[in-house]
Amino acid sequence: MDFMEKTIRRATADKKTIVLPEGTDKRVVTAAADVLKRGIADVILLGNKKEVLAAAEGLDLSKAQIVDPKDTPLHADYADTFHELRKAKGMTPEKADETMYDATYFGAMMVKKGAADGMVSGACHSTANTLRPALQIVRTAPDAKLVSAFFLISVPNCEYGEHGTFLFADSGLNINPSAEELSEIAIASAKTFRYIVGAEPKVAMLSFSTYGSAKDALVDKVVEATKLAKQKAPALLLDGELQGDAALVPAVAKSKAPGSPVAGQANVLIFPNLDVGNIAYKLTERLAKASAYGPILQGIAKPVNDLSRGCKAEDIVGAIAITCVQAQAQA
Repeated sequence: MDFMEKTIRRATADKKTIVLPEGTDKRVVTAAADVLKRGIADVILLGNKKEVLAAAEGLDLSKAQIVDPKDTPLHADYADTFHELRKAKGMTPEKADETMYDATYFGAMMVKKGAADGMVSGACHSTANTLRPALQIVRTAPDAKLVSAFFLISVPNCEYGEHGTFLFADSGLNINPSAEELSEIAIASAKTFRYIVGAEPKVAMLSFSTYGSAKDALVDKVVEATKLAKQKAPALLLDGELQGDAALVPAVAKSKAPGSPVAGQANVLIFPNLDVGNIAYKLTERLAKASAYGPILQGIAKPVNDLSRGCKAEDIVGAIAITCVQAQAQA
């Protein structure tokens, strides 16, 4: 049983309600119909009912709840709540009312209010358009130092990682994290890997250098981040700085990083910046024919997750299942 099959089984065992703001996107409604048919989650689709059903022509959405943010008795209450949350930032009642017509903001408020356990959006919106409502309404988790984004990567017939399963971070949000931020991303990613994948995280702090083989300010940042992460979480299996092959391949690890507790067996890969993390996940997805689920956000008080605008319906199903497991962990 692969990673996603296990995740779907966990989701169905304790069904959660997931809101999908992009209810008129064909991929979203296709995923919603599949999720409902398989009993993975209960689904709320946002949008004009006629337009949602038109997009879902030929699909069974009889078990879905369809809510139009522009025509619902929930609107006034949600606008009032948003005004209260943001009035210190200059939010007016009129602007709050207008904002709640936006499906992504409305969906985030459903999560805030407990009408949904999580939200998945981004099939036709940017990461910023998903993250902004999440931060303004759902807000960061009490123990989170920052919000970051990761991908869960499942590579078929792969001998590396956790039976071909990896967590890549940050691959979707923080452009150039500092050493301090990189250490927080590493610790949060290890925790995430443990409860979503159900395996011991082995964290590699990646660089173009292994154990001082190259000298540069970019390497220094990863070295410092590794030091900080080890100080904060001494029990965590984490090491760096490591090159990609030293992190994954036992024979290379033996040569480049002898004695490392992580080298040659890493399953959580922490990238020094978004350039590297984003390029790496896209190359892995295409060249290794891997399944890439994300970007999934960590550090939000309740699960609100992003999608790549190039996603397929099956990717959305996977993101919904992961969101359900996150909601189970936060319940």
